[in-house]
Amino acid sequence: MGAVTQSVPTGVPADRLPRSIFLTGATGFIGGRLVDALLGAGCDLTALVLPGEADRLPRSVRAMVGDITDADAVARALEVARPEGIFHLAAVGTTDTGLPMTEACRVNVGGMIALLEGIRRLDSVERIVVIGTSYEYGARRSDDGVDPFNTYSASKVAAWAYARAAFNAWGLPVVSVRPFQVYGPGQRREALVPAAILAALGDADFRMTGGEQQRDFIYVEDIVAGLLAAMATPAIEGRVLDLGTGTLSRILDVVQRVWDLTGSQGQILAGALPYRAGEVPAIPADARRTRLLTDWEARIPLDEGLSLTIDALRASAPRQGSRDFHTGEQGSRVSMSEGDHAE
Repeated sequence: MGAVTQSVPTGVPADRLPRSIFLTGATGFIGGRLVDALLGAGCDLTALVLPGEADRLPRSVRAMVGDITDADAVARALEVARPEGIFHLAAVGTTDTGLPMTEACRVNVGGMIALLEGIRRLDSVERIVVIGTSYEYGARRSDDGVDPFNTYSASKVAAWAYARAAFNAWGLPVVSVRPFQVYGPGQRREALVPAAILAALGDADFRMTGGEQQRDFIYVEDIVAGLLAAMATPAIEGRVLDLGTGTLSRILDVVQRVWDLTGSQGQILAGALPYRAGEVPAIPADARRTRLLTDWEARIPLDEGLSLTIDALRASAPRQGSRDFHTGEQGSRVSMSEGDHAE
C-alpha cells in the first residue's frame, strides 16, 4: 500500500493505509467520521454520492455523483478514482422495518453486485472493506451462523454472500465487518441513544418497550478505528470481523444510565410499547476474535461515550416535549449509509 506520512488519531499507523481510497455512504453517521480520519491520514478520497449530497463532503474529497445501483455509474467512478482501497457503507433500510423485500434487494444486494463487478475490472485495488450489520446474526438459531429477522438484515446477508463469492471465485480482496450497536454524536435522532438523551434533556417522559433486549453498545470513534484496522491489517482477506466491545448491556439499563448522567426529571415508561415481532433477546460480538486478527479493540467505555454524546446533544439545544420510542429499527425514512440503527 502507498506510503502516507501523517498520523491517524485512531491508533492505526497511517503508513499501513492505502493512499487512494474510494467510499460509498461517505455522508452518513459513520461515513462522515471515517472521511475525517482518512483525510487526517493524508489519503486521497473519492466518494460516490447521490445528487445533492456532494456539498456535505469536505472540499478535498472528490465527489462522483451516481446511484450505487447504477452499474455504469459505479464503474465510471471507479475508473476515474482507480483506488487502492474501498470502503462500502451505502445501504438502505437501516431504520425502516417496513422496507419491501424488493427494495432491500435492489439497493443493498444490487448495489453490492454493481460495486463488485466494477472492482473486478480494475487492477489497482488491494483491499475492499464491506460493512454489514450485527443483525445478520439475529438469534443464531440457524445452522449456518446467520439468522436475519427482517428484510434489511436479510438483504445484508445476501450482500455479504455475493462479496464472499467474489472473494472465492474472483480473488477480490474482501474483508467484511459487522458493527454492533453504534452510537455517538451526529447519529440520527430517531436512534435509541440520541432519542433517550433528547427526552432526558427535555425532562420528558420516554415511552419504550420493556427494554430487556441485550446489545453490545460501541462508540462511533471505536467503529472508525475498527474500519481502519480492517483496511490496514494484512492477510485477513475473506474474514468477517465483529466490531463490538464484547460486553452486553440491557437497553433499559442504558436508558437508565442516560437518566442518571443527565439528572432528568422525566419518566422512563418501560413497557409502554410492545416489543416488535421477532425481537432478538441478545446479539453478542466476538470481540476477542477481531482483536486476535487485527489488534483492534474498543477503548471508549459506555459511560464516557454516553457523556460525550450527551454533551454534543446538549450543545445543539434539543427541543422539549414528551417522546415515544419503540425499541426497534423504526421509521419510514431510509438511510444511504450504515450505522444509523435505532434499537
